Amino acid sequence: MSEKSNVQFTEREALHFHSTGRPGKLEIIASKPMATQRDLSLAYSPGVAVPVRAIAEDPATAYDYTAKGNLVAVISNGTAILGLGNLGALASKPVMEGKAVLFKRFADVDSIDIEVNTEDVDRFIECVELLEPSFGGINLEDIGAPACFIIEQALKERMNIPVMHDDQHGTAIISAAGLLNACYLTGRDFADVKVVVNGAGAAAIACTELIKAMGVRHDNVLMCDRSGVIYQGRDDLDQWKSAHAAKTDRRTLEEALDGADIFLGLSAAGALKPEMVMKMAPQPIIFAMANPDPEITPPDAKAARPDAIIATGRSDYPNQVNNVLGFPFIFRGALDVRATAINEEMKIAAAKAIAELAREQVPEEVAAAYGGASQKFGVDYIIPAPFDPRLMERVSAAVAQAAMDTGVAQKRIEDMAEYRHSLKSRLNPTTAVLTQVYSDARANPKRVVFAEAEEEVVLRAAIQFRDGGYGTPVLVGREQRVRDKLKELAVDDPMAFEVHNSANSPLVPHMVDVLYERLQRRGYLKRDVKRMVNQDRNIFGSALLHLGEAGAMLTGITRTFGQSMREIRRVLDPKPGETPFGIHVMVGKSHTVFLADTTVNERPSAEELACIAENTAHVARRLGHEPRVAFLSYSNFGNPSGRWLDNIRDAVSILDQRGVAFEYEGEMSPDVALNPRLMANYPFCRLSAPANVLIMPGLQSANLSAKLLRELGGDAMIGPMLIGMEKPVQIAAMSSTAGDLLTLALLASAGVVG
Repeated sequence: MSEKSNVQFTEREALHFHSTGRPGKLEIIASKPMATQRDLSLAYSPGVAVPVRAIAEDPATAYDYTAKGNLVAVISNGTAILGLGNLGALASKPVMEGKAVLFKRFADVDSIDIEVNTEDVDRFIECVELLEPSFGGINLEDIGAPACFIIEQALKERMNIPVMHDDQHGTAIISAAGLLNACYLTGRDFADVKVVVNGAGAAAIACTELIKAMGVRHDNVLMCDRSGVIYQGRDDLDQWKSAHAAKTDRRTLEEALDGADIFLGLSAAGALKPEMVMKMAPQPIIFAMANPDPEITPPDAKAARPDAIIATGRSDYPNQVNNVLGFPFIFRGALDVRATAINEEMKIAAAKAIAELAREQVPEEVAAAYGGASQKFGVDYIIPAPFDPRLMERVSAAVAQAAMDTGVAQKRIEDMAEYRHSLKSRLNPTTAVLTQVYSDARANPKRVVFAEAEEEVVLRAAIQFRDGGYGTPVLVGREQRVRDKLKELAVDDPMAFEVHNSANSPLVPHMVDVLYERLQRRGYLKRDVKRMVNQDRNIFGSALLHLGEAGAMLTGITRTFGQSMREIRRVLDPKPGETPFGIHVMVGKSHTVFLADTTVNERPSAEELACIAENTAHVARRLGHEPRVAFLSYSNFGNPSGRWLDNIRDAVSILDQRGVAFEYEGEMSPDVALNPRLMANYPFCRLSAPANVLIMPGLQSANLSAKLLRELGGDAMIGPMLIGMEKPVQIAAMSSTAGDLLTLALLASAGVVG
């Protein structure tokens, strides 16, 4: 029922994440150039006076001349932090920063966290109310009940911008979407279902109010709190609970569940017993949303009732009720029409859009982006995956349309099709795919060799790999030294890690025999082979991979790419008919660009260039992109002419003959390939839009470009990623961080690259 997940990590790792580099998770970056005195004069005095006067004359123009229209405040007083309780405003700041990051990551909404240091409801309301000129919307978070009800209602009445308490309404919207689909699958109608809600806090009340607004009859809902059923006549009810008091003689949760169609749990772990589930109606619908542990686990619920449809708040079970499916896109749609409120109709529109998306066939490109995983509407897929890239378009557009239909929009969208297209192109699908890779790795854990395990950065990545549930790290190094370093890194169970030392491994004799048979006609004596296996971690690690002791391998921190590649090639071959090569991937806010070959082939032939283009296009598709390939050169279609163009032109001809299913063109310079204005000078160009796959003519230009972009560019860089070897092996850059190494390990083990 929230953005929480079951991913494991140590306290030290969490603190290290938040403190490394710039403390915290947010920074402010100027959206306009600030390089010259003229830039500064336009940005501040005297240029800023012009929009100031315009806004004074017409306040609506603040949306045109300032960031207000894409800015949401995430506000809390820390009285109900993530299930941790009342720890105060300052302690809530990491959570509020995190929420701001989610707004940006999922919907490109800028967000600022504000922690208000008071539990006085009136002072809190007054503080937030006075912030209206600064923001386009207010997201209330982690405020305890019943204060959250009073605060939200007062701010909605006093402010002319959208206000939403996500702990209430986010959970309500996602659970309502799931309930719509569960009822659809079981042939039920909202008007007829009997619902039991266990819990009477902010989220439970919001869920109840929303499903009633969507058609569930008031007298068909029984709400329970710690004292049992909330019934008419109970003398201990506040105004929010009493609004849902039922006329009934049932008094306990067990009695309430007798014959019930739906259980909505927003209470505590273990509250729903198997014997209670057995009393529910046929094909019961169970939403056990307590976090981190649900009211009943899906295995226990299925054991009691195999015909049940079950959802939880956890990512390790099907049908996760996760607020991130809703709030970023709800605010996105509301901001885009300059809505004055988020009303009931907008919430219902969001719930229906989410439900309808789950029923649709997953398009091929989305399935490929999710590693080809099968996602089909049914009892285990009634709610879309949290990182489905289609959510941005569907939910935001539905919310914007509902705002216009109900009269709370101050700006109309005249061309909804164009608006939906702009939403699709606003975010980079790579980020969703990378997130899904982490989820897929937990579902299919692998053994991965970390060949340089005595290095701290490698051990950090290996620890994250294990603690994240992604698989088993196979550590190569001197055992005592590795375990001592694990202790230094505050690992509680260093002896639980699998460490292989080439000096004493029982696998060495077999490795030597296998490798000697491979190398004996390449000038190597058996003692040379034994020395290599005993002394070279890349040789030993590659041999582990070759013998099937692991599914992937990671190295590169202590040696150059070329040296590591030579050592690995002594043990492993390329895939049959393939040319090994390297890809660097630049990941920006709304774009991804693939550069190849950046690591292996000094002067590739036309055949090799064509192979590199095909395989890079395949990787681009796996990362969620429709590839548009440009073969780069200093020349644009023969201008100027030169002696190094034949290979590029021949590579294009080879792809012509193969009839490949992606766009490609060349030879062309980088600016023409990437700049649509310059590309327009060549109307015969076969690319429909700027290129996103850049095939470099040689290793010097490719490697220099990748490293320059890594050091000078503003985009994140993934790679180099090694493609085309018979086994998934990755050679990282020597400058890689633990996060870089973990990403490469997961991409390799998931089969996205390698």
